[in-house]
Order: sequence, then C-alpha cells, then structure tokens
Amino acid sequence: MPMEIFDLTIHELHDKLESKEVSSVEATRAMLARIEATDPKIGSFITVTKEQALADAEVADRCIADGKTGMLTGIPLALKDIFLTEGVRTTCGSRILHNFIPPYSATSWEKLKGQGAVLLGKLNQDEFAMGSSNESSCFGPSRNPWNTECIPGGSSGGSAAAVAARQATATLGTDTGGSIRQPASHCGCVGLKPTYGRVSRYGVIAYASSLDQVGPLTRDVTDCAVILGAIAGHDPKDSTSVDAPVPDYKAALTGNIKGLRIGLPKEYFIEGLDPDVQKTMAQAIETYRKLGADFVDISLPHTDFAVATYYLIATAEASSNLARYDGVRFGHRSPQADGLIDMMTKSRSEGFGLEVKRRIMIGTYALSSGYYDAYYVKAQKVRTLIMHDFIRAFEEVDVILTPVAPTPAFKIGEKINDPLQMYLSDIFTIPVNLAGTCAIALPAGFSANGLPIGLQLIGKPFNEETILRAAHAFEQATDWHNRKAEL
Repeated sequence: MPMEIFDLTIHELHDKLESKEVSSVEATRAMLARIEATDPKIGSFITVTKEQALADAEVADRCIADGKTGMLTGIPLALKDIFLTEGVRTTCGSRILHNFIPPYSATSWEKLKGQGAVLLGKLNQDEFAMGSSNESSCFGPSRNPWNTECIPGGSSGGSAAAVAARQATATLGTDTGGSIRQPASHCGCVGLKPTYGRVSRYGVIAYASSLDQVGPLTRDVTDCAVILGAIAGHDPKDSTSVDAPVPDYKAALTGNIKGLRIGLPKEYFIEGLDPDVQKTMAQAIETYRKLGADFVDISLPHTDFAVATYYLIATAEASSNLARYDGVRFGHRSPQADGLIDMMTKSRSEGFGLEVKRRIMIGTYALSSGYYDAYYVKAQKVRTLIMHDFIRAFEEVDVILTPVAPTPAFKIGEKINDPLQMYLSDIFTIPVNLAGTCAIALPAGFSANGLPIGLQLIGKPFNEETILRAAHAFEQATDWHNRKAEL
C-alpha cells in the first residue's frame, strides 16, 4: 500500500515539505479530509479549525519557499481542548465552558505556532481532565481507533485517538495522573509526561496545579523529542516553570543503551496484572537485555498509597481551581436564577458533570475545617515519602521500567459506574506525577484481541533525554510503532 500524507511522521513530512514534494496546504487538506472521513466513528475533535488551518498552511508554504524552515514549519497538529487558543473556542470538555472564546493562547501553543505549526483543531477530553476513559466529556466519548467499542484512555483520549487514527501528525495533551501515558498505551502511540516545571503551564486550564504537566503524543519517539524540544523551557508567565537549559532531545537518540541500568520495581509487577500485559512486559525486558541493558530489582515501597494520596491532593486542588467557574465573569450562566447565590449554584449545577462534581465535593471535604490535617496534610506527607522512594531508586538505576496500565483498553461503559475501579486504572502512572519526575509510554505489544499495550519508562527529574534514548532504542529493535489501526 502506498503511504498517504496522513500516515507520515513529523520528521518524514518535514523532509517532504523541504524537498517541495508536498506542500503544507496539501498536507493540511489531507488531514482535514481524514478527520471528515473518520471522526464520526472516533469522536476525537470538539472543534475543527478548517479555515485557520488552511490560512496557516499557506503562510508556512511561503516560509518554506523563502528557505525559512524548522522541523515544525507547515506540520498539521491538534491540541487537547484544555489549551487556551486566542479566538478559538476552548471548552475543556465541559458545559460550563461551552461558549468560551479565550483572549490569549497557552505558551506551549504559542511556541509551536511560532515555529510554523498548523492548528487543525481542538480535541475531546474528559471534562476538566478528570477521568481515565474520556467518557466524562459533555461532547460524548472518544473511541479507540483499534476497537471503537473500547475507550481510548483519558483524560487526553481525543489526543491519543487522533494520532492513532492519523487525523493529526501529532498532538499535545496534559498529564495530571497518567492522562498522556495511559491513552498513549491504549491507542498504540508514544506519550511523554515531562518533569514538572519543564514545560510551561501558562494558558492551560488548571485541574490540579501541583500535578498538571503538558506533553506530546506522537507516532514515534523521534517526533516526541522534536515536540518536547519545541515546547520545553522557562516561561516567566508560569511561576512553577524551571529555568534550566533545554537539551537537544533529538540528538540524544543515539540508539546506544549498553550498560544502562533499568530498575524493575516489585510493586508494579503484581498479581492481578492482565496476562497479556505480563507477557508484553516480559518480552520488553528480554528486548532490553539483548540491547545490552542491565536489570536491577528495586522497591518503591509507598506505591500502595499513591492512588489514595493522589485523589486527596488532586481533588483538593481541583476544588480550589474550579471555584472561579461561578457564572459571573465567563462561561455558562443559568438563565433562570433568583439572586446571586441562586445564580452561582444553578450555573455550577448545570455546567459541571457528575465526575467533576464528585471530585469538587471530595476536595472541598478534604480541605474543610477539622479534616484538613487528617486528610490533605497527611496526603502531602505521604507524597513526600513517594518522592523519596524515587530519589533512592535513582541512586541505583538510570531508568525504571513498568507497565503503563494494569489492562489493555476496556469497553466503553464498563467502569463508568464504579469510580474506584476507574481510579485504579492509573495505579502505575499516578506515582510519577506525585514525585514530579518524567516518564514516557511507548508501544510494546498487543493483547490477544488486538488492542495495543504500552511500556512505561520513568526517568530522573529533568533527564528526559535518557528515557527518550531508551525508548528510541526499544522502538528501533521492534516493529510495534509501525502498526496502524484500520479505519
């Protein structure tokens, strides 16, 4: 089968744009046609910016003609609908923001735009990034391109599904407890959660401010390195952004991992792990052994407390962050209200979905007088213990290898009425956010019924180049990233 434009990676499309074999307008039209043909089945997009995309592509083609090109010039991308985009509706998957047009853009999108990237549109997600399945979006669920009866993962489900369905060359998502890595695993693409502070959060609608981080979802590891290099760096508009040098991530992809020390935490290889996931992890370990890596058995002893800790800290921060949605300044305002308090109550009741309401109530309770010390403060202490687990582990190893999720993608509706089971979907990804370090998910195999299974590599803080190098070496030794979902 001949390769279509929408099948190309960033670096492949860049080469064709530079050689004038393809124009950005042609690439953008191909992507828009692909979205039109496939999105009724997948539901990745909330908003498609067709006119803006074609106008941006024309500008990119003029830059290419003048010899002013970078890796992202003319490349069609899409954004999770949590990123503010000036003049383009931004909903966060919620009724409360269904009509919100931001007056400015997120720093991460400004950086991509400044390098000539083309915006195809905004992608579906769990409401306010609160979910593991993309079922809490007020626009309906996104579906997994490998099996449309299954979830694509969450909360960046639309971002992963769009990459897997070849509707965008790459996308941006956010990761608060696994929201990039888990959907990347379920959809068979690469997803990176950078170290907290590596990428600006300015202009990203806040869920849990001490946990949220922006990252790419891509077809392969090289593209992941390209996007990270474009969006990383200090931003004075974000007080949590770290002023540290940004390495050349693409140059780090040497393929050489001989002597790399890989840790295997016993707490992540547990009973109850899906047999297909177990088999995939065993095969991945053997692949790394053949590549010359050394394995070390390690322990992350406070892992069992991570989910409970996360759902106290994240919900407490969500309760605080979502207080601003009151129907006064922007977003949904109830038309049938008697007085200010009634207007705020009705606006929030009508605007927020069930999962968001659940998390606001849990967080408000954890922060309330008499419970603050017992729940929120104790959770912060346990968070410190989890962080120290990783610090100690990285004294022995260079990276840590784990599954991304306990199972492959599950059926839509299967866990929606069982919040605890849904929350446990992120048991292997949450500790990374609590520790504030970096991790990458990449394709590592398939289940017996044809669903992708991902591998997670966790790295030291601000050492993204090592996990990218390790991921790239695995990718070059296997063929999983070349498999395509048939739509």
